[in-house]
Amino acid sequence: MKKFVFFALATVAFIFSSCSKPKGQLTGIYEEVNPEATPYGMVQIPRGSFVMGPNDQSAIWAIQPSQRDVTVESFWMDITEITNGEYKQFVHWVRDSIARTQLARMEVDVLGVEAEDAKYFTVKYDPYNEAADPDTVLNWKVKIPWNAKWTYEGDEEENATYIAVNSVFYQSGDKTEERQLNAHIMNYSYKWLARDQAKLPGNSFNPKTGKYHDWAEVRIDTAYYDENGKIINEVKVKKLRQRGDLISRRIINIYPDTMCWMTEFTYSYNEPAMLNYFSHPSYGMFPVVGVTWEQAQAFCHWRNAQYQSVSNLPRAQEYRLPTEAEWEYAARGGRYNAAYPWGGPYVRDAKGCFLANFKPMRGNYTEDGYFLPSAVGTYDPNDYGLYDMAGNVAEWTSTVYVESGVESMSDMNPDLKYNAAKEDPYRLKRKSVRGGSWKDPESLIRSAWRGYEYQNQPRSYVGFRCVRTMISDTRGTSSRGRKK
Repeated sequence: MKKFVFFALATVAFIFSSCSKPKGQLTGIYEEVNPEATPYGMVQIPRGSFVMGPNDQSAIWAIQPSQRDVTVESFWMDITEITNGEYKQFVHWVRDSIARTQLARMEVDVLGVEAEDAKYFTVKYDPYNEAADPDTVLNWKVKIPWNAKWTYEGDEEENATYIAVNSVFYQSGDKTEERQLNAHIMNYSYKWLARDQAKLPGNSFNPKTGKYHDWAEVRIDTAYYDENGKIINEVKVKKLRQRGDLISRRIINIYPDTMCWMTEFTYSYNEPAMLNYFSHPSYGMFPVVGVTWEQAQAFCHWRNAQYQSVSNLPRAQEYRLPTEAEWEYAARGGRYNAAYPWGGPYVRDAKGCFLANFKPMRGNYTEDGYFLPSAVGTYDPNDYGLYDMAGNVAEWTSTVYVESGVESMSDMNPDLKYNAAKEDPYRLKRKSVRGGSWKDPESLIRSAWRGYEYQNQPRSYVGFRCVRTMISDTRGTSSRGRKK
């Protein structure tokens, strides 16, 4: 029996010793990697190459437009355009952060509570520091007393709570109805690391001196409120002395411009759309419009912050706007030289039904069944599972619009970015939009069509969707077998 026990122990010891890493040898550090889970509401677009640009000649001049073989890395893309309901989540987060800040200030000013003890704060914090990040200092677990009432008996705490809660709504002479959200104060502050400035040749870190070069300088965004409470966004050039000098900051009002329904159409009765399209629950599944490129960028940053606020989620790339190349590649759905996401060349199926929401005829917006944008996912998806890549609303991309198009970019993940300052000429503020919209003819909803809008200009026919580069797609791909 003793011999058997000894033999068993020796066998186990041998197994464990044989499985251990050899000492003094290069073994590497490898961790178990699980496949990246599909983000909610997104679909995977596989890496691949395609011919970017229109594949048909000019009907008038017989000129072949510029084309180029390009390759894009795999990425996740929203299945539909960002909806009113999804963007409203962003607006409500900003609304709630303002209300919580005001409630915390009420605790400090009225109740005399120390900042570290205020229940609407999570950490010791100066409640009047406008540069603070509300997402890290506010206590989001405490419910906001939206039903607070004004007491005429003079209860100081109850009245102060009522004032703090109602600070997010129009006051006195500005309001036309009870508790109407004050769109003018829906401001979102965010910051980012200006990697485009860090990569400049003159801004490399000098390991010999342990600091940046004396001539290193960066062009960054800075934002603050002036003495009148007005948002000031500026672009400044400053010396690069430490990594913190690369941090840019922006403050932006994020509420959609609902007035665009009236300002864009002369002598047109669009007040119902102005009043209801974003605010009414019936339009929750419709694509958000009236959002500038700058507001779409802020939404992407906020979406990243929400993801990062959950501690147990795996590391992931940032949500962002798609590049022009990514958008066209995704719109084609793997179909080679196809005019439309469904192939083409026609915009009706075999039964005569329209395949997208656009303006089929001059002055006839309802021939396809809809007057304005349709609910997302109304029409069939393309072969990648993406809805409304043609028509409905045009979509912002991250790419600066230049006439030369893809010829000005690399053939690997092509993109052209420029962070235009307020004082820059408007020509530098043009961003590419893709896909055409509900008010465009069929020629403008083709996958290769490209147009532009100014980054600070909201439109009733422009929305957006987000993408996220994959971090763990190590599979190989082949260009063979592409659909014709």
